Amino acid sequence: MEISAGKQGNPGWHPRLVDGIRLKYLGIVEALADDVRSGLLPVGAKLPPQRAVAQALDVDLTTVTKAFNEARRRGLIIATVGRGTFIAPQAESTEKAPDHGARPVDLSMNIPPQPEAAAFARRLPEAMAHVLSPARSGSALLAYQESGGSANDRSYAARWLGARLGWLDPERIVITAGSQNALFALCLGLMERGSVIAAPALTYPGLQSVAQRCGLRLYPLAMDEDGILPDAFADLCSASPPAALYLVPTIDNPTTATLPVSRRQEIAAIARRFQVPVIEDDPYGMLPQLAPPPVATFAPELTYHIATVSKCVSPALRLAFVVAPEATAAARLAGVLRASNLMTSPLMAAVVSHWIDTGTLESITTTIRGENVARQVIAADALQGQAYRFHEEGHHLWLHLPEGWKAMDFAYQAERSGLSVVPAAAFALSAPPYEAVRISLGPPADRLILRRALDTTAVLLRRAPQQGRVLV
Repeated sequence: MEISAGKQGNPGWHPRLVDGIRLKYLGIVEALADDVRSGLLPVGAKLPPQRAVAQALDVDLTTVTKAFNEARRRGLIIATVGRGTFIAPQAESTEKAPDHGARPVDLSMNIPPQPEAAAFARRLPEAMAHVLSPARSGSALLAYQESGGSANDRSYAARWLGARLGWLDPERIVITAGSQNALFALCLGLMERGSVIAAPALTYPGLQSVAQRCGLRLYPLAMDEDGILPDAFADLCSASPPAALYLVPTIDNPTTATLPVSRRQEIAAIARRFQVPVIEDDPYGMLPQLAPPPVATFAPELTYHIATVSKCVSPALRLAFVVAPEATAAARLAGVLRASNLMTSPLMAAVVSHWIDTGTLESITTTIRGENVARQVIAADALQGQAYRFHEEGHHLWLHLPEGWKAMDFAYQAERSGLSVVPAAAFALSAPPYEAVRISLGPPADRLILRRALDTTAVLLRRAPQQGRVLV
């Protein structure tokens, strides 16, 4: 897809990815470097907006943001607030990223920490050996199975989810290859192209990617410190009911807001009044010891509840459970999944079922919950005096930047300092109401690395640039 950068840019530039590079954002950077060296992008050429690049490449805005930050760090591009991003004068001789002698610290990927006490890497081979043992007829896990998951795995899922949702008919449960897979199948199966999904004004970039691919429109709902405003949802429904409502009710991504019980009940009542299906994406719901009941408990006949093990165990398992309103809706969803990826890995599903049965899943979650609490304490100490929102049992925080900072500029300066954070623009469905970044506490390998990264963040926060200038 060809996109224009404007009069000062190169209207013939084709954003692309270099093949063979594992990380997409680095593929963008290498393609950019190649185009600079070939002369396709001369010094001073203006690059298109990041959103346009993301759309052209069919990737998340977060990926493009990381790519631009890395390109700045390499000296390929320069950014000027209010004017845009340009090919830097030094870029012609740039071959590769400079070696600063230290590995960058990722605070952008919102994954759970993996403390030694959780022993996930050790427990996984043990569990796989158990479920594949001849005594358990493990060879059946190496063959094709039902698209929505086996009856046995759905029964264990009902048992695990029952702690929050109450008794569940396993026939209402569909097993998917992670929440993103579930979101894509739901949007593809529930909605026609051009349909509107109501979502928080700051919302998960994965939904934005799915909506773009499926030809859906996202309508931003106003939010406060507790999440979406029921009145905003009701006003939209009164004017023109959307095809669905999307929300992350517990430890919202990115704002960390948790909808109070009363607001969940009110949202469920509005959905019932206007017969609007609810997609309740609840990846963090198992982390708090005392989380409010899911929206699905107040409007089960309308709600598709998604629960995943990615945020309470590890994203490596690639497993999520969807609780559909009733069995026929679950069967329809399984049909969509059959057309897209045939089935979820039976081996991973069997491992999770085994861990549910033995209590290992809860044990790992408890350990990760405790590590989250410890890391939030470290963050509170390192970021004293800063305005941010958090949940003590969650593994990310939402940092409001001091006056003078723009979120994109802060992300750039963080990248130059060896850190990756995600600016508000990656989540915003409309202009962000304030300058903020999401900081994930899970990726650093240990607490010492996290503390050093947050100390660096605190130093940057105190160096707010003058309006219109970017620190170099």
